[in-house]
Amino acid sequence: MLCGFGALAQEKTTYKPTHQFIISGDIKKELVITMDSLNSYPLKNLGNIKVTDHVGNFKHGDENLKGVLLKDILNHSQFNATPHLFSQFYFLCTGSDGYKVVYSWNELFNTEIGDHVYIVLEKNGKKIADLPESLQMVSMLDQKTGRRYLHNLDKIIVEQAR
Repeated sequence: MLCGFGALAQEKTTYKPTHQFIISGDIKKELVITMDSLNSYPLKNLGNIKVTDHVGNFKHGDENLKGVLLKDILNHSQFNATPHLFSQFYFLCTGSDGYKVVYSWNELFNTEIGDHVYIVLEKNGKKIADLPESLQMVSMLDQKTGRRYLHNLDKIIVEQAR
């Protein structure tokens, strides 16, 4: 009987809204990215997205997304390495709930995917600061969009594979 109850019980997601995030790790100087600094980047219209789970089942839709290109922000980080080693770097992006998403340097700076990974600043007609899941990150070209749709971004750790 307890197994049945456990299978039916669902956790309610509790969000800790974020209004800034830190970029740290294998870089020369840690950066704090605030909502004000995000507003200094070009805001792009991303359109709509159907958020799907790991097998492609529809979860929900978000409309009228607007965001800032992630690699524009990361371009301000100076790596603790020479450019010929950049292919060894990756970015560990973490939400305030502990959810993690990983991008490689090559994926962001050497493929079309990098031109479609954004920090979301508006969705569904609302500013992101007014939503409980505040700072968000999305990869618009992913096939299973929910896997890397990160809520409440609070840090990006730059690491070098060794």
